Amino acid sequence: MDDALLALFEGSRTPLYLAPQAGVSESPFRRLCRGFGADVLVSEFVSAAGICQGNAKTREYLRFDDEERPIGVQIFGSEPTTMAEAARFVHDVYGPDFVDINFGCPVKKVVKRNGGSGCLRDLDLVERIVRAVADAVPVPTTVKIRSGYDESSRDPVAIGLRCQEAGARVLTLHPRTRSDMYSGHARWEEIRDVTEALSIPVVGNGDIRSGDDALRMKEETGCHGIMIARGSHGYPWLFREARAALEGEPIPTAPSVEDRFRVCLEHAENAVAFEANPEKAVREFRKHLGWYTRGLPNGKQLRQELFQSTSLDEIRELLEGYLDEHRRRGSRAA
Repeated sequence: MDDALLALFEGSRTPLYLAPQAGVSESPFRRLCRGFGADVLVSEFVSAAGICQGNAKTREYLRFDDEERPIGVQIFGSEPTTMAEAARFVHDVYGPDFVDINFGCPVKKVVKRNGGSGCLRDLDLVERIVRAVADAVPVPTTVKIRSGYDESSRDPVAIGLRCQEAGARVLTLHPRTRSDMYSGHARWEEIRDVTEALSIPVVGNGDIRSGDDALRMKEETGCHGIMIARGSHGYPWLFREARAALEGEPIPTAPSVEDRFRVCLEHAENAVAFEANPEKAVREFRKHLGWYTRGLPNGKQLRQELFQSTSLDEIRELLEGYLDEHRRRGSRAA
């Protein structure tokens, strides 16, 4: 399985990653993005402590299908021993192609336990965690970092070199600090600096919202791979557009409303099938409904109705009703 990830970086093709995103990159969305061209998938981030404690809900996040390979499971925590134990369990029981360590999450409830980007306050700790995980599993250990905890500690090259020295085989950089959260612009020049400084593959992440953005990141930074996160919300077509741009091919036109809703329903059906509780699946899918209907005429009213839906049938009926009205408006305009 070692080759499944690292072999992707050996040719001229730039691998496209779907970012690990809590509450978003569950298996149905991962498989959908794979269909549109995502080369590498990563699970939602999972608590190492929860894994080691046998928490059933935590372990639900570890499920994936073979069709999702190459796939990595991302874990977070602040205790090297616990991180190593969790990585070993994940490898032995679930068999992902790689284990990814989250040093990037800026969310307060994670950082206050010194997890995610909270670890970046102590680079000795970062190194110990990476080394412990790398020693625990035979598959590649990869890491996802931010540029620092805050502006005063901003030094992505130093962080990247420590991770590489400890045994990381691939490094992803989101060039914002924890304090930045998601504000401002990602400093892509830092991706370039890290790519030039490290001997392992570097994946760039941050502010990819179009195929042109993906091409520009590649040209400006020389990164070996590109990770797409929030730009994919309600728009898995972004992977197809990014691939076309990177290959110098015409970028496909944006999907029609009909195509958008067809994929939305396919995604919803798979989400309900994946979750044991259909009602819970529909509730959790509402955020995706908001993203799929972004930018549509009268979209606000449609979203208000969709956010009250409790079943697949209701979702289907509301989308079909909108499409009927959309076609009538088109006919009147013609």
